[in-house]
Amino acid sequence: MKVLKRKNPYLFKAKYVLTADEIIRGIVDAHISSNEETIFGDWLEGLAIFISGKVYDGRKSGITNIDLEFDDNGVRNIVTIKSGPNWGNSSQISKMVADFKTAKKTLRTSNSQLNIIAVNGCCYGRDNQPDKGNYFKYCGQRFWEFISGDNNLYTELIEPLGHKAKERNDDFIKSYSQMINKFIKEFTNDFCDNNGAINWAKLVELNSASS
Repeated sequence: MKVLKRKNPYLFKAKYVLTADEIIRGIVDAHISSNEETIFGDWLEGLAIFISGKVYDGRKSGITNIDLEFDDNGVRNIVTIKSGPNWGNSSQISKMVADFKTAKKTLRTSNSQLNIIAVNGCCYGRDNQPDKGNYFKYCGQRFWEFISGDNNLYTELIEPLGHKAKERNDDFIKSYSQMINKFIKEFTNDFCDNNGAINWAKLVELNSASS
């Protein structure tokens, strides 16, 4: 019910939602979609650091808001990793640039002559103008090649991901179905009348009543 309290009951009514199943699936699917993007993004970040570690002795950076550091041809690469290219607004990008500037200053306290390149790496997508002035933005194929030296890695990653997904899919469907059934039962008991119709007034009261 905590999640339901944060949802707009007027929107459900305006969309002519008539069943508990539609409401519950809409809430659950949106929640899963939001969380799986975050979880999968974190997993891809870890994968990128692992691959760079194998190829360039790359490592998780100890500098705030920098995800990866590795050396290649006399250059220290500092990398912030995002899932896709459209990850932030102008203020978030400005903060990333400021973080890069701070990281460079930190690294040069021990070696003032250190050649440092800042990179915004995106695990998928494309950007055909990677030079942003203060940093480079490498997306999709360019990013995976940058951290591995392998031009084909971006497509080679898909096959093992497919095998892993198949192994977990049956367990996910079972768990998902049980969760949907449980939430529908709770919703029906609390917000449907004896005829099975949704009590919209009671639903609005849940998150909008003054007390």
